[in-house]
Amino acid sequence: MLSHPVHLFSLGFGSGLSPVAPGTVGTLFAWVSFVALSNYLTVLDWGLLIVVGFVGGIAMCGFTANRLGIDDPSPVVWDEIVAFWLVLLMVTPATFTDQIWAFVIFRFFDMVKPPPIRYFDRRLKGGFGIMFDDLVAAFFTLLVIALWRMSV
Repeated sequence: MLSHPVHLFSLGFGSGLSPVAPGTVGTLFAWVSFVALSNYLTVLDWGLLIVVGFVGGIAMCGFTANRLGIDDPSPVVWDEIVAFWLVLLMVTPATFTDQIWAFVIFRFFDMVKPPPIRYFDRRLKGGFGIMFDDLVAAFFTLLVIALWRMSV
């Protein structure tokens, strides 16, 4: 799978090749890379990286999915990476505990896919569908965190 440079990104630099819970491992990769790159990137840089990552992810994830012959293959985790970068950018500054909760909430929405996430996951196909349902999961994660912060 790493035979083409596009696969390197769509497979989350190999994190999506985990035999156990590739989406979770991809999200962990997103978290670690966010922490590592935050020393070098500004908020504007992150915003640009997320937008470019989303738009490029449509093509990259679609390409890898086509090569695999599966609509939304589990090893493709670029969608989780970009979406969780967005979550972390929006909740920063956050304590380590807050980041753990963001991770748990995001994984819940990404794995369970409650409505309307499930609707988008089933209706939208190709690279856009792969990327968009995780963007919606990120939105709901941020909504839960915002509601929680308002109640405390």
